[in-house]
Amino acid sequence: MTTSTAAPAVTGPDARSVRRFQTRVAVCAGGGEVCDGWVLGVVGAALPLARSDLALGTTATGLIGASSLIGIFIGGLAFGRLTDRIGRQRMYLIDLLVFLVGSLLQLTVGSGTELFLVRLVMGMAVGADYAIAGALVAEFAPPARRGRLLGSLIAFWYVGYVMATLAGLAMAAHLEGPHVWRWILATSTLPSLVVLLARLGTPESPRWLAAQGRHQEADAVCRRRLGCTLAELDADAGPSTRRPSLFSPAYRGRALFTSTFWLCQVTPFFAISTFAPQVLSSLGATGGATEVVLNTFLLLGCVCGVVLMDRTGRRPLLIVPFVVATVALLVLGVLPNGPAPLIALCFAAFALSHAAGSTLQAVYPSEVFPTEIRATGIGFAAACSRIGGAVGTFLVPMALDAWGVGAVMLCGAALSLFGAAISLRAAPETRGMELSRAGTPDAPHT
Repeated sequence: MTTSTAAPAVTGPDARSVRRFQTRVAVCAGGGEVCDGWVLGVVGAALPLARSDLALGTTATGLIGASSLIGIFIGGLAFGRLTDRIGRQRMYLIDLLVFLVGSLLQLTVGSGTELFLVRLVMGMAVGADYAIAGALVAEFAPPARRGRLLGSLIAFWYVGYVMATLAGLAMAAHLEGPHVWRWILATSTLPSLVVLLARLGTPESPRWLAAQGRHQEADAVCRRRLGCTLAELDADAGPSTRRPSLFSPAYRGRALFTSTFWLCQVTPFFAISTFAPQVLSSLGATGGATEVVLNTFLLLGCVCGVVLMDRTGRRPLLIVPFVVATVALLVLGVLPNGPAPLIALCFAAFALSHAAGSTLQAVYPSEVFPTEIRATGIGFAAACSRIGGAVGTFLVPMALDAWGVGAVMLCGAALSLFGAAISLRAAPETRGMELSRAGTPDAPHT
């Protein structure tokens, strides 16, 4: 794979038009992240109510709480590869349509099994969207803005999560009746409908078209949307005689790196946040209000990550937050009944550092693979990360009862430390690189 000459800078009104288009692509892609954050954010408020209405046991409750995460695992694996084969555009709309239908079906489920299956399918659509949205944004974004645009996808996730948490808590507190939980879960209908409509008219990625040998179509998209020709775009040079494989010697190290650092980030987060009221209560804090404060810190940390993305570089933004999270969780593990100010400080440090580093979940997997396997690589990394998320979500209540808060926090600290070590060893620095250069196996580790 060779590095192409970057497109010349577009100036004047055309430059503003190109910039608006690239921003629109990122915002519409971020809408899928809002939906993902929403479906995970509402479950904490809805499950306690659904548990009594559907007569759910502890195991069934845990499975429903983890169902969307399991779905993301399946969807990332299956639909990332499909997106690389049939294109980004069609999948970009189909997955949101599935999510919309699933949101509405939650109003009609009659058993825990049905609810589990509906949320499993919704999770599969979200897993597909991780791969589609990241690939599409990366392939339209210029090097100077690519980090911020990709990193903002995770900021959208936190926006969806915080909004859903607030909506769920408010509805649970002010609405009465045996089916309130249904309406709480079905609130994801609104963002999914808005995002689906906003995505209509999004063109196919010119890089993907070029990789399929469809050069005329790719050139037309470039001229109309990016103010340059296909030859001027830093696009991969057409269809390969040998299609790269995600697990070939050239890319399996990157597949391992992206999936491992992502897993090490999300497992402690989901272990704490999905059952945040129980965890915070065990630490002597109040439930609902404290959860909102924690999620607000997460959103602020994510914004900081987006701002720092192209200033500090990718590697420092990944490694330093892992170290901070390790220290914060270690203190919570050693002193689970420590002074309230210390507990609050550690939770704030974990939230800010975790969220800042998590912006790279959308960046690294979208940058370090070539166009032919980009969505496959993103989907694989997202799927692997959700193994830890699903297991952590399912096991946290039992672990809290059996081991106590201290041991759970120490497990989180160990995962964060492992993530720091993997990142120090394997994270490349891709800041400012053309996408074709970042997707080569020899991007520098500096």
